[in-house]
Amino acid sequence: MTCQALIAYSVGLLGLILVKVLAPGFYARQNIRTPVRIAIVTLIATQLMNAALIVPLRHAGLALSIGLGACLNAGLLYRQLRRHGIYQPQPGWGMFALKVAAALAAMALALWLAMGPATWWLVASGTTRAAAVTGLVLLGGAAYFASLWLLGFRVADFSRRAA
Repeated sequence: MTCQALIAYSVGLLGLILVKVLAPGFYARQNIRTPVRIAIVTLIATQLMNAALIVPLRHAGLALSIGLGACLNAGLLYRQLRRHGIYQPQPGWGMFALKVAAALAAMALALWLAMGPATWWLVASGTTRAAAVTGLVLLGGAAYFASLWLLGFRVADFSRRAA
């Protein structure tokens, strides 16, 4: 059951992170009203999703609605930042995001294939599980960075350039 809830929460992880990145764009301009209005809309939408998803998905439906609400919140914040001309993405961000998404997908696939059945994790000793988790973390990092390298990213691409 915990696995189902974590998978449902993971849907909104990017949304939660983006809210923390996008909201300060309003606060820096002394505009607290817009993020609060968006948060109220998000709260209402989340409660409606709770009502719709609790019956078919039980506890995972609640987690999923929170994740989807976070994505809605981030999307609305982004839209308002663009609409008011506060944020204008640089050329190339779409391709950058696509490449990072592909590397994340490669990492997720590698981890999913290497993870093994859930029953193994339940019967393995603590030391064995710790070693397996360490191996999975290393494998995930290797798959992610190797994918980025294959997609053309180099370490120099992440250095700050003088304006």
